[in-house]
Amino acid sequence: MKKEEVKLQKNVLAKNDEIAMEIREVLAAKRLLAVNLLSSPGSGKTTLLEKTIEALGSKIRLGVVVGDLQTERDADRIRRTGATAVQIETGGACHLDARMVAAALQRLELDSIDVLFIENVGNLVCPASFDVGDDFTVVLISVTEGDDKPAKYPTAFRKADLLIVNKIDLIPYTNFSLERFKVDAGKIKPTLDILEMSCITEEGLEGWFEWLQEKMEHKKQAPR
Repeated sequence: MKKEEVKLQKNVLAKNDEIAMEIREVLAAKRLLAVNLLSSPGSGKTTLLEKTIEALGSKIRLGVVVGDLQTERDADRIRRTGATAVQIETGGACHLDARMVAAALQRLELDSIDVLFIENVGNLVCPASFDVGDDFTVVLISVTEGDDKPAKYPTAFRKADLLIVNKIDLIPYTNFSLERFKVDAGKIKPTLDILEMSCITEEGLEGWFEWLQEKMEHKKQAPR
């Protein structure tokens, strides 16, 4: 029985990877940067996107695919900024997969987008296992979650190209140790870049904007 389960899982992931590669080829042809955002619920993904659109929306055309189990509340928040957002209601699935994202892309005018954000379902476990055709994966952690997340959920941190520590303005009111957090994250992926910020006070946001613009420009200059 266990062998059959392993085989089924391998087949599912293989098909997912095939679709993810097709997505990547489409986006590469259009030189469109895709960023996959992973976090626990309430870490601040949607707020980060709102701040990003507010700051860069006049310079960069942004589109968002939003994943949630139910409701379009986060997508509605994005739409109120003026950016394009497509909601995926997974109906119970704890992650987005490449098939879902490919379907959502059919509802977007990709030629009018420079950067596509994939706001994954709030979860540090399942989303880390599924390639969704992105160029970069950004993991967002808030200090209110505790500093033990890298040790507990290493797969997500191993997958990350950038790690954002959000809500640093709340550190004095928690027992969160930034030093301990960084040590644990470094053990999992020594080359992982880490940004510290607060989306509410806007401290550290400039570093995120610079990172994003740099990756976008590099994608624009890449050969088709």
